[in-house]
Amino acid sequence: MIYITRRERFNAAHRLFRKDYTDEENLKVFGKCSNPNWHGHNYVLYVTVKGEINPETGFLMNLSDLSRIIRERIVEKVDHKNINLEVDFMAGKYASTEILAESIWHQIADDIENHGARLHCVRLQESENNYVEYFGE
Repeated sequence: MIYITRRERFNAAHRLFRKDYTDEENLKVFGKCSNPNWHGHNYVLYVTVKGEINPETGFLMNLSDLSRIIRERIVEKVDHKNINLEVDFMAGKYASTEILAESIWHQIADDIENHGARLHCVRLQESENNYVEYFGE
């Protein structure tokens, strides 16, 4: 079994809040991330795939294909967007980094399998100090 990771970047805004909470309650639960005027991150997305090396190509998966899948299915939909308002696969969901990472997994897993690999991990870094890893469990 071999693992390979592709890194992509995007910038997006979001707000952590509950509609049924007052601004004060949201501030208490979500802190400054509940700012009614939104806030943004320079996200770094790491997608790790796993599988066996194809003896004909020497690849687990062509990284150009992996990059294209990530760009088309994720980056083009989220880059310079408001995650709460403009991202189709996040409609009706909380815009936390945890839920975003899980949703990214579901957006790309099938396409990756169609290219002969299996998705192992989606790592989404929202800041220098914080990141989420999702392993499909």
